Amino acid sequence: MTTVIPSSPALLHKPGSPAYEDACTLFNAMIERRPRYVARCTNPADVALAIGFARELGLDIAVRAGGHSVAGLSLCDGGLVIDVRPVDWIEMDLVRRVGRVGGGATWAQLDRATQAHGLATTGGRVSTTGVAGLTLGGGSGWLERKHGLACDNLIGAELVTADGEIVRASAGENPDLLWALRGGGGNFGVVTQLELRLHPVGPDVLAGLAIYPAEHAAGAMKLWRDLMRDAPEDLSLAYAAITAPDEPEIPAELIGRPAVAVAGMWAGDAAEGEEVLRELRAYGPPALDAFEVMPYADFQCSIDDPPGYRNYWTAEHVHDLPDEAIDTLVARSAEKPEGPSQLFMVAWGGAVPAVDPASSPLIGREAPFIVHPLSLWEDPADDERAIAWARAFREDMRPYATGASYLNFIGDEGSARVRAAFGEENHARLARVKAQWDPRNLFRSNANVPPAEAP
Repeated sequence: MTTVIPSSPALLHKPGSPAYEDACTLFNAMIERRPRYVARCTNPADVALAIGFARELGLDIAVRAGGHSVAGLSLCDGGLVIDVRPVDWIEMDLVRRVGRVGGGATWAQLDRATQAHGLATTGGRVSTTGVAGLTLGGGSGWLERKHGLACDNLIGAELVTADGEIVRASAGENPDLLWALRGGGGNFGVVTQLELRLHPVGPDVLAGLAIYPAEHAAGAMKLWRDLMRDAPEDLSLAYAAITAPDEPEIPAELIGRPAVAVAGMWAGDAAEGEEVLRELRAYGPPALDAFEVMPYADFQCSIDDPPGYRNYWTAEHVHDLPDEAIDTLVARSAEKPEGPSQLFMVAWGGAVPAVDPASSPLIGREAPFIVHPLSLWEDPADDERAIAWARAFREDMRPYATGASYLNFIGDEGSARVRAAFGEENHARLARVKAQWDPRNLFRSNANVPPAEAP
């Protein structure tokens, strides 16, 4: 069931082989795409040969690492999937505080490696997410308010281009390409190495969550909003409307019932964090207060979303959350389908909007909050209802929306939403970079920016 690419140790796996089926199993169970081959690559040379093979046969290409793209961009029908998960090595330069990361590594792997030295960089809130995919798409995480998005910490990369060339991007080498990779997605090649700036973090931080019964939803959201409007950059908190899970620490009377949670961490001195969180932890009081000092790497994998569900995500940047918006959000959340669906809201601010606008193509950073419904369900018969619930939040938030988008939080919502992530000027610049490195748009299984036409 396998075919060897000539002159390469990489194997082409065909339908029916265990490696093929494994690569085609993604986080979002709605995605059912069947590529012609899966190329499991172990190094950049393998990737270059796989690209050449696809180019000669006229096959579409998708790149598979963490497999968390809710739009299913890790797979393509009838084409070649380049599986870079074996490229998951991690090296650290402790003097420069730089982590070099293989393109197939996950955040769980990177966080454990860096935390052995009391270091970290902004990473995803779900530990099984791929480092490359999250970073190239922007990279929202608990450290963003103190250290910027993941892409803001990207200082170098190695990638294999559409022509099979292995190139580097850094401040001194192909700087336009580095700019494009800081949020412009997988448009420019297959990234096989990232260099990320590391920061002193932990290894222990004050982190966790507080859970309240649903009747406290509006009050808890207002308290969270007021706290995060002017919060110190050490504080990163998210609000979630959930169904209380069946776990030992959850009060029995709350299990399976609607609830709300405020989750996050304080990146500074724990005693200071205790004081900042005092009012939040006293409100209600919560049915569960699980904030405690814990290892940062443990917290990073403590709220992983469950795999195997059908998923539909969307999001809206908002300029504020006045009380009337909160009332609307609480009412819509009460219509949540059964199961692990949730409304998840992120508070930006701090270092997110403070970066030089010229350092990244992403716009919309000035939004203080992002409203991010995630619909998760099991039965295909529920598709229409579950998707409609998530989409309704965008209509609800229209009076408060900034118009920007963050592509890691949404599915395939069309080219207008891609442009909204970058703005017209940055989108045009990305198209020019795309034309330089992928003029035939070979890499289009992504939040695609088509190459600019030659003058």
